[in-house]
Amino acid sequence: MTSEGKILSKGTEEGECIAFVCLENAGRSQMATAFAKREVKERNLDFDIIMGGTRPAKHVPPVGVKAMREKGFEVADKKPRKISPSELEECGYVITMGCSAENVCPMGWGGESREWDLEDPKGKRLETVRKIRDTVEQRVKALFDGLVEKHVKEGSM
Repeated sequence: MTSEGKILSKGTEEGECIAFVCLENAGRSQMATAFAKREVKERNLDFDIIMGGTRPAKHVPPVGVKAMREKGFEVADKKPRKISPSELEECGYVITMGCSAENVCPMGWGGESREWDLEDPKGKRLETVRKIRDTVEQRVKALFDGLVEKHVKEGSM
């Protein structure tokens, strides 16, 4: 635990990194990042959360913005960004969303990669995007439940 009372993910002074990676970084990875940052704050954890796409879009689509606003998040101002393998070198976990994010992890990288295989919200109606958003939220919560449990068992929390 730090002097600020934060639970550290590895029992060290720096937090562990979780990356959410998608093709365009305009839908699923934006959602996952918002939910993950909420989990980190609510659980008082020290995880760094990064996101990016292999071929980023120009903006987050309005339907995604609306779906996330319904959950209290503002993503309209979040610009999709490109992620590089060098950014992921320090990440313990890379979560891909079910799109073409192959070969994004650096050579020799020793972290854990997880494929969530989520439906792409691009071009979908609001009802479908809500279902995707809710699935992302559930998976992020389950991810942090598992990470906390793992670190407690290892004695690093």
